[in-house]
Amino acid sequence: MADVQDYKQAIKYETFSYLPPLNAEQIRQQIQYIVAQGWNPAVEHVEPARSFNHYWYMWKLPMFGEQNVDRILAELESCHREHPGHHVRLLGYDNYAQSQGTCFVVFRGD
Repeated sequence: MADVQDYKQAIKYETFSYLPPLNAEQIRQQIQYIVAQGWNPAVEHVEPARSFNHYWYMWKLPMFGEQNVDRILAELESCHREHPGHHVRLLGYDNYAQSQGTCFVVFRGD
């Protein structure tokens, strides 16, 4: 029987953490998916040391009904500029299921 090995990697966050980092086009495609599902995007951020707490800081209000991918990207980048050392993640809220449809970290802090 093979020895069981520990999975030694960086800390994992949210949906795509076990994949290589998403490039700009892949992030855009994920945002397009959120918009296509009719989910409401929201941006959150937190200091890396507090990233496993239950609550992250909300960046402004959720973008209810936002359909423009460039506006969503602009808010992500604006949050990252304002808080360069923080993790910044994008959530897609599903109104019908009243839950998160997806959530992934777009920018990792220091």
